Amino acid sequence: MVEPVLTVDKIETCYGLSQVLFGVSLSIAPGEMVTLMGRNGMGKTTTVRSIMGLTRARAGAIRFEGRDIRDLPSYRVAKLGIGLVPEGRQIFPNLTVRENLVATAVARDAAPWTLDTVCDLFPRLAERAASMGNQLSGGEQQMLAIGRALMTNPRLLILDEATEGLAPLIRAEIWRCLAKLKESGLAILVIDKNVGALLRVADRHFLIERGRVVWSGASSDLAANPDMQHRYLGV
Repeated sequence: MVEPVLTVDKIETCYGLSQVLFGVSLSIAPGEMVTLMGRNGMGKTTTVRSIMGLTRARAGAIRFEGRDIRDLPSYRVAKLGIGLVPEGRQIFPNLTVRENLVATAVARDAAPWTLDTVCDLFPRLAERAASMGNQLSGGEQQMLAIGRALMTNPRLLILDEATEGLAPLIRAEIWRCLAKLKESGLAILVIDKNVGALLRVADRHFLIERGRVVWSGASSDLAANPDMQHRYLGV
């Protein structure tokens, strides 16, 4: 059996005295796209923050490629090979597109992602290479945030709110690129509210409600269960 790239096992995470996650578990296999879905405020971003070491889980285990990373600081988690596209993009506004991309670049063995390959994936970034980050549209900023994460040559890519607030044509472009990344063999964890797109592109889904995973299964199972979608996703 192939070992998962990422295993989150019964983690509990708090902000001060307020507990947000109650035994959250999920896993991602090599080359698999997995989603974490739920309504706002249910613990999706906290799960991502726990994986990345930004908010330490107080219990449970988080393993990346078999290594326990729960207690590692965020910079060490990133160096191991997890790339994050954060909610809100968080690009550097006073750096150019090119500077944003090379600022965190990592050349790993047989690294596929370079400035050229990222610009091939997102031609718009090549056109705007000399533009400052704060001069970009929302869609261009999201492309830049994805490109910046890819420049770390991750073995797992995490996207928090992959297409939130973007125009339909830009959303379609982002999903096309994510499908291409999945085809390349990159493991992906994605949070988004576009259930239809996620059902088309992703392999498996985890639904979270009030800090607990309440359902998990394949796209075909979720597509065939509209009641489950309505109950936990409000669609």
